[in-house]
Amino acid sequence: MNMKTKMYEKYSSGCTDTVLMIEPVAFDYNPETAVNNYFQQKNQQGESETQQLALAEFRGMVRKLREAGIHVITVQDTPYPHTPDSIFPNNWISFHLNNHVVFYPMFAENRRLERRMDILLEIENQLGRKFKYTDYSKFENENIFLEGTGSIVCDRINRIAYASISPRTDEALFKKFCREMDFRPVCFQATQEVNGDLLPIYHTNVIMCIADKYAVTCLSSVRNSAERETLKRELTESGKEIIEISIEQMNHFAGNMLQLKNNDGDKFVVLSESAYNFLSESQISSLEKFNKLIVASVPTIEKYGGGSVRCMIAEVF
Repeated sequence: MNMKTKMYEKYSSGCTDTVLMIEPVAFDYNPETAVNNYFQQKNQQGESETQQLALAEFRGMVRKLREAGIHVITVQDTPYPHTPDSIFPNNWISFHLNNHVVFYPMFAENRRLERRMDILLEIENQLGRKFKYTDYSKFENENIFLEGTGSIVCDRINRIAYASISPRTDEALFKKFCREMDFRPVCFQATQEVNGDLLPIYHTNVIMCIADKYAVTCLSSVRNSAERETLKRELTESGKEIIEISIEQMNHFAGNMLQLKNNDGDKFVVLSESAYNFLSESQISSLEKFNKLIVASVPTIEKYGGGSVRCMIAEVF
């Protein structure tokens, strides 16, 4: 079997058995992202303690993924320049068919420093591949942003891409991505209540997860009834069983899941302990009907980073 055939087999299943994760060296609350990430909380403890806790959570999650037979490529961050959010690589890079890689424009200036070519070289060396690149990062000069698979949730089987429009997810650039990467775009706006106001949720992958046969989504966060019905119809017509979550569950990262598989083709969904604890028995049973669960404890990363397990994983296809 040649590499091209294997790549298409991976894509046809909608998930991968290989992921990239960045080991933190100075994880901390990032005030630049807190401007519009309302899940973050200010750090009330020392930076060193926060880093130690985050590192332990990161390594615990990596261990669980590897125990399930998933190939995890870890690259350690560097102390300089300081990149407190480097633990979330899925925002600056995504991998696609035929060794195609996309780089993305980032809202926070200090997050733009996370884009490192040495990381790509490390992956190329480990996998024996050469990547070709599409680079959207130049749009940062125009204050236009699209933050990878945080902004874009892909149904790779049906070639549909979903995006909740926000200051970090530009609609025009999202549609350009879809044209160039052969996806059909579905746009909407999801909001959350912040001090009495309804404000855009910063990333799409906080409210929804697309798996091979199901979708976890917080439909009630899409306040516009026409957009909500369109989203529901798109998911249903593409053959997904909808596992709906509440606003409260979404606030505990129950939408921030990711389906993966191992070398044997066994499928898993990765979610945080916080998300798991807020799911009902019925929702857990629905998930277990399709795949096994990998539950990782990442409370420090969620609290100060405002992201969860899905944000920590860049899928490698």
